[in-house]
Amino acid sequence: MNIRAAELTDLSAILQLQVEAYQSEAELYQDYSIQPLTQTIEELEQEFASGILLKAELNGSIIGSVRGHIQDGILSIGKLIVAPSHQNQGIGTKLIKAIETWDAEVRRFELFTGHKSLKNLAMYERLGYRRFKKYLVNDSLILVYLAKTSV
Repeated sequence: MNIRAAELTDLSAILQLQVEAYQSEAELYQDYSIQPLTQTIEELEQEFASGILLKAELNGSIIGSVRGHIQDGILSIGKLIVAPSHQNQGIGTKLIKAIETWDAEVRRFELFTGHKSLKNLAMYERLGYRRFKKYLVNDSLILVYLAKTSV
């Protein structure tokens, strides 16, 4: 497996993988209108132009991705995705570690996930992230924000 910066030509495949990967989250929260499932290619192109977008490739196929945006020394990490057929193999952990090393000037990493996403929460906490805020979105979703400082 190889992790590197995504290219503009990868965006369609990443968006398709995103829809596949977020089906389990939509099912968990019984909400198929979540942003990762409704994001357009144009919105993804804007994220690509203004941030960091990494991809994990295996045998020429994109099997994972993560993106981030740096502002004021803080890297906000988002949309960590791994193909359903490749989950629970450490790929998400490798993608997080790769984006954390992308810019040596970053002092803090932040991300969020839903309160029912126990596997995500466990992985982030195993990687040293600590909860610092909760945000009530609606009756069925609380976003849990986690952060850690760079070493």
